[in-house]
Amino acid sequence: MRNLLITSLVASLVASLVLASTAHADRIKDLASVEGVRDNHLTGFGLVVGLDGTGDDTRSPVVKAALTKLLKRLGNTVNPTDMKMKNVAAVMLTAELPAFGRPGQQIDVTISSMGNAKSLSGGTLLIAPLKGPDGKTWGLAQGALTVGGFTADSASGGSTKKNHTLVGEIPGGATLEMAAPTVLPSKELTLILGTADFTTATRVQAAIEAVLPGLAHARDAGAITVTIDSEWKPKVPELIAKLEAIEVDPDVKAKVVVDEKTGTIVVGEAVTLRTAAITFGSLTIEVTEAPIVSQPAAFSGKGAKTKVVPNSTIKVDEEAGHPMKVVKKATTVGDVAAAFASLGAKPRDLVSILRALKAAGALRAELETM
Repeated sequence: MRNLLITSLVASLVASLVLASTAHADRIKDLASVEGVRDNHLTGFGLVVGLDGTGDDTRSPVVKAALTKLLKRLGNTVNPTDMKMKNVAAVMLTAELPAFGRPGQQIDVTISSMGNAKSLSGGTLLIAPLKGPDGKTWGLAQGALTVGGFTADSASGGSTKKNHTLVGEIPGGATLEMAAPTVLPSKELTLILGTADFTTATRVQAAIEAVLPGLAHARDAGAITVTIDSEWKPKVPELIAKLEAIEVDPDVKAKVVVDEKTGTIVVGEAVTLRTAAITFGSLTIEVTEAPIVSQPAAFSGKGAKTKVVPNSTIKVDEEAGHPMKVVKKATTVGDVAAAFASLGAKPRDLVSILRALKAAGALRAELETM
């Protein structure tokens, strides 16, 4: 088992080495976005009908009020107290209004139960508005739900359930009613980096300058501005496409990520080690309980009773002290992987070793624990 864990650790570290060795430049399209060009969140409230007795409680005031209002709008007046339905559920709708979305464009909608319904499987969403933070209706949603699971109840009271059945989707279930308020700038573009970093921002600015001289300027660690000159004013979309295709080698922080739950350790390509001496060992304490039944001796009298006497065996197993091992200076992720593997430590022991190396200043990286 120990050899298997060590092998898994080495494989994880070698994988980091392979990824690092095959790394290549990224497109600006993958590193940054254009300021002002983004999706917008839409939300709404609606009713799902057609459920097989798995809807909200029949006394739900939310369902009764919403259904009464809907029926009245359709020309039917019903007393809410007369409603006793179990095939209707109140739901919340969420969707994304894409940048440059146009009326008539269809987008996906996610539907989530907001009451005590058991399942939305087989339901149909009645027409419901999708509103933005400004309170305006940007789209209308309606259609049959797709739920990746099911629930089944038996007559004897048993039930079977697969996956989560209180959230469903309607692919292309909403139609936009208004155009997204996205406007391209006419004087200056601002590229927003996904991860703010001064070195990466400088490299992006230099890469753009190599293609479009005199137009790029690194404003700070997270933004690069590109001037739209007279040549590009009539064709801003082409300028953005040209910028997105430029390749840049982004800078990365030296980081070691540790997942203590699974014993997984991932070492980034910029991680280095300074020379350090390490020793470690383990202490195992095993407690075994074997209760003994104690019978009273013959003629012990009426007060004598059979008793269960606890019997504990404690075994302490302390491994012999490991000799002090010297971890040599490592400047590449391959060297770091080899140094860690040479210790022969279990992944969970290695977590403690990494923390100690960080505290001693030998691990030149940020240590992140998940």
